[in-house]
Amino acid sequence: MRARVRGIYTTAVTRRLLDAGHDVVQASPPIRDRFDAAFGFAPADVAVATSADRQGVGVSGDLDAVDALREDLVGVAVDALSWEDRAPLGAVFLGLVSDELGSGAIVDLGDTEAFLPYDDADGYVEAGDVRRVQVVDAAPPWGDDRPEVAESLRVDDGLVALDRGRSGVSANVRGERATELVRTTELLQRDAPDGWGVRWQRAAADADMGSLGDALAAASERARALDDLPAGDPDDAPVRLDTDREGVATPATAWVWFGRTARFALDDDRRRVATTMPGHHRVKAGSASASDAVDFAEGVLAHATDGDWTDATGDDADADADGGELPFPAVVDAFGPRDGGTLAIEHGKPEGRRITLGRGRITDLDVDAGKLTLERDMTGGGTYDALGVAREDGDVAVTKLTEGKWWYPTVYRSADGEKKGTYVNVCTPVELFPDGARYVDLHVDVVRHADGSVERVDDDELDDAVDVGHVAPALADRARTVASSVERALR
Repeated sequence: MRARVRGIYTTAVTRRLLDAGHDVVQASPPIRDRFDAAFGFAPADVAVATSADRQGVGVSGDLDAVDALREDLVGVAVDALSWEDRAPLGAVFLGLVSDELGSGAIVDLGDTEAFLPYDDADGYVEAGDVRRVQVVDAAPPWGDDRPEVAESLRVDDGLVALDRGRSGVSANVRGERATELVRTTELLQRDAPDGWGVRWQRAAADADMGSLGDALAAASERARALDDLPAGDPDDAPVRLDTDREGVATPATAWVWFGRTARFALDDDRRRVATTMPGHHRVKAGSASASDAVDFAEGVLAHATDGDWTDATGDDADADADGGELPFPAVVDAFGPRDGGTLAIEHGKPEGRRITLGRGRITDLDVDAGKLTLERDMTGGGTYDALGVAREDGDVAVTKLTEGKWWYPTVYRSADGEKKGTYVNVCTPVELFPDGARYVDLHVDVVRHADGSVERVDDDELDDAVDVGHVAPALADRARTVASSVERALR
């Protein structure tokens, strides 16, 4: 498959895809400098892009290509998880407007809903309208954002974009090269379909005429396929319009979330190509400022020590496959979390959702050990899961979180300090980012009741998650092993 890769995981993913026998195309200048390989500018079958929150990547393109690359990326490590997107990038729906907001409308797509900005709508929009829309910005399942749609159709393969309803040729490139690209279009002997405007993208600035011609031809073919889409029956809305068409590729998007172990495995891939500090991807995933700081530190080091991190630190960056070399104290000092500050518990679910369990006060932070204690004030109502005791106003939850641990405990106490029980959550390795602790819950947990009795719970939910494909068997086995160890320790 031909893949275009962008974002903070680009070097590692490029290394992994090349090893798997795929072609990487439209590579950025830094990637072309780092690899002893030839990168062409052919149209991409699939695009791999880092999610906006830097927690993973979206893989979008032809269905077969997405499936192939998704399998390669999930194989990074046991805590790399993946989900199919029900509103893939480029997909076309006959959607039903369900609500009107201040800046746009909510559109029911059937299995999910999307946001239609009024600026991207054709005329006045109101609830009950049936609109043909295309997904222009997909959204990962673990986030809070809806996918974004527009009524105008678009084709974009990274080199050239075609827009329905526009005309002429333009270039998203600076300087004289923009003028050259516009003039070159006349020499390619390739014509965009009537009613479609051509806009060359930044990667086109480095492409040869043959690649430009191939890109325009491929994009034009996809544009004609969109022109040929059925109009659809409004009575059938919401319904997807661009599937099951013989000879026409079906757009697809899959999301891959990288856990802590996966990030360190990607570090190893990157280290084969370029100077890579311990915890490179773990730190970059924390914030945009942290990402910039990593680039700066590695850039200085590469020039000072010929790219050998060991020369500068005295440490063997490959010594701990679980990422024990992460400079956690330095990361915390620079970016947080802060002692006395607050932190959210961002509880991922194996089916792809993310739930915030609340935000608490950091009452203790041990940066050398990578540990912190979080206190949350609870409100009354219902009972605590598995403990079976009432949840009352004034209760306090004390959670101890450790970077890299496959579990964490929460002790619940009443307003007068009486212990109500302990709940130990088994999960993918915890990551303590500046604003939140992140992981994916693995269902099986262990509780210790106030009377000292210990109980293991929700094994059946883990079994069900394996059966439906939300949790890989190897990851489930690890979860069960961790739960057994915790159970023995609590007895």
